[in-house]
Amino acid sequence: MVDAEIKDYLDEKVRQYNSPAFIENDPISIPHRYHKKEDIEISSFLTATISWGKRSMILKSADKLMTILGDSPYDFVLSYNSNQKKALDGFVHRTFNAIDLDFFLRALQNIYMQHGGLEKVFETHLGQNGALDSISGFKQVFFSIDHPARTTKHVGDPAKGSVAKRINMMLRWLCRQDQSGVDFGIWKNIPPSKLSCPLDVHSGNVARALGLISRKQNDLKALQELDNKLRFLDPNDPVKYDFALFGVGESGELNP
Repeated sequence: MVDAEIKDYLDEKVRQYNSPAFIENDPISIPHRYHKKEDIEISSFLTATISWGKRSMILKSADKLMTILGDSPYDFVLSYNSNQKKALDGFVHRTFNAIDLDFFLRALQNIYMQHGGLEKVFETHLGQNGALDSISGFKQVFFSIDHPARTTKHVGDPAKGSVAKRINMMLRWLCRQDQSGVDFGIWKNIPPSKLSCPLDVHSGNVARALGLISRKQNDLKALQELDNKLRFLDPNDPVKYDFALFGVGESGELNP
């Protein structure tokens, strides 16, 4: 396929998958429950953090997590204290457990009370590597308070070679201006052009089948290669193609 053919194919798949029907069975359905900006961004961050494994289990765990937060994430974060730790007992999603959740709530509280909120932290660290620098800067701020060593693994850091798939997905949700109503676009100061694709097994396999990635591993170099190709196809909104890559991958349309 030449670039024009790839673009036509992927644009068609974006139109197919970037639609309200996408929301129901996707983790983005959790933040779609809310209307307040802070509720949307906190629920997006927490849901994205546990978004690995079967989608049905992700949704089940995220629903339980929102129940623990009283379906009011921002209020819960601001008022969270040690007396409320008991409410977290028993929460677990794969390797993310109540110990991790306790720290995440304390770190979020610190970010909203001392650093101007999630959007401000990501915006402040936007650099020449786009949102990848934002993620690295965010991780430094997030873990700037006392934390369990085990919890650091739950936030990827591109500066250390991570593709940070889950946070890149969250940034797509919050920053991308979406006429179809799937992504929120409530963060206005991180241009969608600076976002990176949430690279995973599905998107990586489809990208290779289309010749967008030459590397065999889903590593940072592969992500940078994919980002460059997607920004060539659409300089203003490259991560819209995440819908196409993921949708085609999940459907098995390009399986050998």
